[in-house]
Amino acid sequence: MSEQHPGTALRRKVSARRGMLVPGAANALAARVIEELGFEAVYLSGAGLANTFYGLPDLGFVGLADLAQHTAAIRDAVALPIIVDADTGFGNALNVRHSVRTLERAGANAIQLEDQASPKKCGHFEGKSLVSSQEMVGKVKAAVDARLHPDFLVIARTDAAAVEGLDAALARAAAFAEAGADITFVEAPENVQALQRIARELACPQVVNVVIGGKTPTLDAAEFGAMGFGLVLYANAALQGAVRGMTQALTGLRDSGRLDESAGLVATFAERQALVRKDAFDALERRYA
Repeated sequence: MSEQHPGTALRRKVSARRGMLVPGAANALAARVIEELGFEAVYLSGAGLANTFYGLPDLGFVGLADLAQHTAAIRDAVALPIIVDADTGFGNALNVRHSVRTLERAGANAIQLEDQASPKKCGHFEGKSLVSSQEMVGKVKAAVDARLHPDFLVIARTDAAAVEGLDAALARAAAFAEAGADITFVEAPENVQALQRIARELACPQVVNVVIGGKTPTLDAAEFGAMGFGLVLYANAALQGAVRGMTQALTGLRDSGRLDESAGLVATFAERQALVRKDAFDALERRYA
């Protein structure tokens, strides 16, 4: 029997509404760490990609080609389902169609689209603006029509809570689900009561995005699962941890003039080679010699 398609597995797990934890990755190495630690899916973070690839904030600088390149690299590195943050879809409904085809070919199993006007901003930044609900509905329909595998999932995010209020955000999310979105995502709810309403009032599975230091309360995954959320996203936990780790290691190097494995500030050389599976390439080299 063939293995279950990653998108099918993702659909099943999110539909269980048990608060599945999904960390974000900004590159294939982070995705490998996520898989090695036993997580069930990986999220290619647009914010993380902007921060790590360009050294820029999450203000719409990432393009489709960047996403496709990194999606393909992650697909080669891990077997996990891959959820790709595709921002606004890079244009109108026709651009969304092209984005879905491009990212699905690159190895994505789900795409996240949002209803911000372009250029978008991080969902936890101030000063966001929205496209009309009707325009976003058209984008959702285009994404659904464009997918090749029936379990390529469409996640429709709304940033309306910060702009028009929670009631408007819930209405938008319901409209996106009616248009065919498999999962909806009300970004940046600011209290537990709002989280409870999102999980209770919207029929399809929901995403909660826990931005460390952001607007949404940080609860245990089990608490989110008890509310009924399907997916608990930590889009940049790995990135923020890596920044702290890099800073500590390089501060130690700067201050002491040397850095040893025994200092406990870095992964060992052997750990690094194991993570990139050098032993498998050594075996291939011997095979083809």
